[in-house]
Amino acid sequence: MSAPRVVVLGGGRMGAGIAHAFLLAGSEVSVIERDDEQAASARDRVLDSVRTSIRRGATTESEAELARRLAVGATDEPLALSDLVVEAVPEDFELKVATLTRIEAGVRGAALIASNTSSMSIDDLAHALSDPGRFVGMHFFNPVPASTLVELVRGSTTRDDVVAEAQRLVALIGKTAVTVSDSPGFASSRLGVALGLEAIRMLEDGVASAADIDLAMTLGYKHPVGPLRLTDIVGLDVRLGIAEYLHQRLGERFEPPALLREKVAAGELGRKSGRGFFEWPSE
Repeated sequence: MSAPRVVVLGGGRMGAGIAHAFLLAGSEVSVIERDDEQAASARDRVLDSVRTSIRRGATTESEAELARRLAVGATDEPLALSDLVVEAVPEDFELKVATLTRIEAGVRGAALIASNTSSMSIDDLAHALSDPGRFVGMHFFNPVPASTLVELVRGSTTRDDVVAEAQRLVALIGKTAVTVSDSPGFASSRLGVALGLEAIRMLEDGVASAADIDLAMTLGYKHPVGPLRLTDIVGLDVRLGIAEYLHQRLGERFEPPALLREKVAAGELGRKSGRGFFEWPSE
């Protein structure tokens, strides 16, 4: 299968992980950030991830070979030569709409446009595009290099050939696709957030400690990681944003617990801040 030319808008943890996945699959990858300083940080993030894959034997290419296929900057020029553009900016609806409008203005030909949103309606986002048929959700999971799943979200106007090509690309990067229809939270976020919120309520009610709640799921249900530790990994602020969106769309069962709001207000965001429901020593 031929490797596409890929552009990722947003070089944070998720965007860097998506860039990493396509680099290892043989693609030429461009990451676009908002300024040169952020672009430099994004390049470091991608190459740090690449070095980890090299140490683990996940690729036979050298860092230099992979770095030659990576371009990171603050210009939209790479959009014109892209086969796939993935929007990976923060979960803010207006920001995503503005980013998608910008992408469509820069792409040429039949390039696929994808959003990495974990919960927002693909149909709602598609209203920003004059050609919504080539738009699809490609929900990657954190950490992208280690995750084997990509959730493909088909909007009501997404074309069959676009879905088929997205499935091909997921296979190209060595991951498995599940394809779902557009719905708030899709399948993964809706189920994952429901479990995470209930775990937070249990902690809030004093049912058990964070460690024991998680242990009940890892040992009793064979989950690889407990819902509270997973919330720390995802980011409490990210999970709060998704919960607020699902609360608005799906009702009271997704109302964020007070404990989650308190921790986010206190800056306890999980692994990225060093503290959430667990302590995360700096590496």
